[in-house]
Amino acid sequence: MQRLYDFLRRHPTGVDTFWAVVLLGIAVVSESPRQEANGTDAPMLIVPVILLLCLVIALRRRMPERMLLLALGVGLAQLVLDVGTMAADFGMLVIIYTVAAEGARWASRLALGAGLCAASAAQLRWPNDYTGVAGNIATAVFLTVPFALAWVLGDSIRTRRAYFAQLEERAARLEKEREAQAKVAVAAERARIARELHDVVAHNVSVMVVQADGAAYVLDAAPDQAKKALETISSTGRQALAEMRRLLGVLRTGEHQEAGEYVPQPDVEQIEDLVEQCRGAGLPVDFKVEGTPRPLPSGVELTAYRIVQEALTNTRKHGGPDAGASVRLVYFDDGLGLLVEDDGKGAPHELYEDGGLDGRGHGLIGMRERVGMVGGTLDAGPRPGGGFRISALLPLKPAH
Repeated sequence: MQRLYDFLRRHPTGVDTFWAVVLLGIAVVSESPRQEANGTDAPMLIVPVILLLCLVIALRRRMPERMLLLALGVGLAQLVLDVGTMAADFGMLVIIYTVAAEGARWASRLALGAGLCAASAAQLRWPNDYTGVAGNIATAVFLTVPFALAWVLGDSIRTRRAYFAQLEERAARLEKEREAQAKVAVAAERARIARELHDVVAHNVSVMVVQADGAAYVLDAAPDQAKKALETISSTGRQALAEMRRLLGVLRTGEHQEAGEYVPQPDVEQIEDLVEQCRGAGLPVDFKVEGTPRPLPSGVELTAYRIVQEALTNTRKHGGPDAGASVRLVYFDDGLGLLVEDDGKGAPHELYEDGGLDGRGHGLIGMRERVGMVGGTLDAGPRPGGGFRISALLPLKPAH
């Protein structure tokens, strides 16, 4: 049945031609008994009217406006030539419906007006002498209803089709918007990965360089210290590779990743390990926690960890050989406060103006983006008398 339905939809003119032939047969059969009663000229007038109205049915969807005009012309000819109503006049109902559903607006209005006038004109031309004036009026009103219903049905179909077309257009537009949003999300994810890689590489490579320099310096004089430094380099390198593997795995599409290749996102509890790692690398760090520790949103915890990591990395890179740092975590009722300070010589002033501490403008920019993503605030700048200060407030709920 579906194949038959699809075939009929692909060949609308063929379907209309079939119904035109059916209407032709019905009209011929119904008009045969009336031919002799209508006079000798009746067949000569009836046959063209029937054929033209059947042609209207056959071509109604191919050229609806023209077929409407043809049907109106045939109807006027019937009134003028006194060719009474017949079964073939059903074609006028069909063309009114077709024009209302598919034709131009002017044709639809014309079809409505003609349909409302057709029954009344027929009753005036061929009144029923047995029913009287009231009966003829009632008959005209009754026969007008099918024409009005045909137009209403056609116009409803037009409205329904326009509604579905609008829905399809909206769905296509939403699909394009979703694709655009997906591309934006991919770009944002890549930017996030770039920030993560910057933090990981900058911190761990800095620790490895410091430890390697120390190991080379004490290799002969203190082999145990050199061994400890090499172990720190090894563990730091493995940690960096694990985090880089996790981050780069996001960029791999269609490739199965083993669960063991990933590591959890850093959180606030790992800040103490980060501080111990910096102390082991030769940077004195004073670490304190104020308030009552409690679980925080993962985004807040990751942001806090990365800010401390970036700040301590910059202290080692720019603070000088005798620099020290302090880290404060303060748990508030509605958020987490961070304060990271150092007493080193600090980076050149122009780097502060560029918004970064690594010589390329990514340090503070990355911090501000992270803090902004969780709805927090960041204040960073040089301290009076030397050193650098970073203060951040991370709310538990993003600001709207």
